[in-house]
Amino acid sequence: MLMKRAVVTGASSGIGAATVRLLRAHGWNVVGVARREDRLRELSAETGAEVFVADLTVQADIDALRDHLRATGGVSTLVNNAGGAMGLDPVEAGDPDDWRWMYEINVIAVQRVTSALLPLLRESVEPGGVADIMTVSSIAGHIAYEGGGGYNASKFAVHAMIDVLRLELSGEPIRVLEIAPGMVKTEEFSLNRFRGDQSRADAVYANVPDPLSADDVAATIVSTLELPPHVSLDLVVIKPVAQSAAYKVARGPLEVKKPTAE
Repeated sequence: MLMKRAVVTGASSGIGAATVRLLRAHGWNVVGVARREDRLRELSAETGAEVFVADLTVQADIDALRDHLRATGGVSTLVNNAGGAMGLDPVEAGDPDDWRWMYEINVIAVQRVTSALLPLLRESVEPGGVADIMTVSSIAGHIAYEGGGGYNASKFAVHAMIDVLRLELSGEPIRVLEIAPGMVKTEEFSLNRFRGDQSRADAVYANVPDPLSADDVAATIVSTLELPPHVSLDLVVIKPVAQSAAYKVARGPLEVKKPTAE
């Protein structure tokens, strides 16, 4: 068994790619998984990570990933990172196809991959050690906001699934971990949400002082995974200081307020 071997889904860009880079820098064996083979090959050339092309909405692709991992040494850590948002419409005007897509990638794909790889994760555990299931969710799975109907629904669902899984695995040496990022400025998240409308994507981050980067979230993921095996950070919410809640973001310089006059 190759220990400290992590599978990272959604590895072709953003948080997934940053996590692959940092895990490799920390000496992990890593398998990056995504649909875009060209992006994965570039990441592999840069980091030395293994890569596997798969569409996580297709069960046959997930089965092939499982079989590949079993044949090449197993896996001790799963980072469920693949996901996305589509649209910012009110519930009344929401497109059911957008909701269906978000549920498929944000919820069902996580269940499929976790179910397929759980036997291998169990097999990886050595005496005194643990296996890890880390899922990147969102603060949208904890706090609702206007226009977030479909995305909120899918992320609330995956958060609930993570909590249930932790209960179901009680007594086993498997940590079930959740990282819930707030505003993260990546090259694709908002651009995909607004179907390639660069101006709308840019407006999300306009004048926001220091939104999180993919590297910030990756650092949190890796530090959580590398804690002693008896320590489990069940839920970590990470936001930029400028973001007080999913729906409340300061724009412009952060400044210390003057004391209120008595």
